[in-house]
Amino acid sequence: MNALRTPDARFAGLPGFAYAPRYLQQGELRMHYVDEGPRDAAITAFALHGEPTWSYLYRRMIPVFTHAGLRVVAPDFFGFGRSDKPTDDTWYTFDRHRESMLALIDALALENILLVCQDWGGLIGLTLPLARPQLFTRLLVMNTGLGTGTVTEGFKAWRAYCNANPDLAVGKLMKRSCAHLSDAEVAAYDAPFPDVSHKAGVRAFPNLVPDRDDAPGAAVSREAAAFWREHFSGQSFMAIGMQDPVLGPAAMRSLHKLIRGCPPPLEVAEGGHFVQEWGAPIATAALAQFGLAS
Repeated sequence: MNALRTPDARFAGLPGFAYAPRYLQQGELRMHYVDEGPRDAAITAFALHGEPTWSYLYRRMIPVFTHAGLRVVAPDFFGFGRSDKPTDDTWYTFDRHRESMLALIDALALENILLVCQDWGGLIGLTLPLARPQLFTRLLVMNTGLGTGTVTEGFKAWRAYCNANPDLAVGKLMKRSCAHLSDAEVAAYDAPFPDVSHKAGVRAFPNLVPDRDDAPGAAVSREAAAFWREHFSGQSFMAIGMQDPVLGPAAMRSLHKLIRGCPPPLEVAEGGHFVQEWGAPIATAALAQFGLAS
């Protein structure tokens, strides 16, 4: 297997992200994750990013969680951030991404997990409790969905755009979605990708969304829908970036109906798809809902 590793120099001096990199070797590949807060914390926030971002997306939420005494583990999916990047687009599969997250949970012996997820972080993350139901006690879910086999026309348009742009301009996309980003923050989103050869994961993700009943990941996603609707007994909180054209209010209200006992969502009026960029008040509101306010 051919895989690339983004040079460390590209991650020097990232604004708002002075966190020591940590790594877990999984077979031939090295996975990066942020691990902040006390290791013996009663609750661990397991924060999963999506396409085409990395754990940097959580820099506005991590301090809120750690100030409240939580441990925060925020990994980079393979192909993203500081994790290794297989160069073959076909290497990336729904199951490989899912298994790599379960392997990290097991290696770090995480318990009493607050799942924090958005975009692909939710497509994968919302299925994880099926494998480790006793570990997940809380959920903070933002602008995502379950890949049960049906996709919207808006998503099809996004997938077509990605397929037509194999060297996706990640930083420019983030700036269009989050106009308040500084030039240095935009550069931080570009940092993992020195050139197109590092973007196989970026290209692969849109094509991995289950778009038919028998697509890889669809069956486990349907099982996950039943879990959240019928069996989840923990606490939950939803935030919606209302400006998201693909996974915005309509998609999130459909997901809300599947989450047992979920209170009314927090609507972030100015927030877009990457709603973590408005994340500090979201994290604060979620902790208050959970009775964990700092």
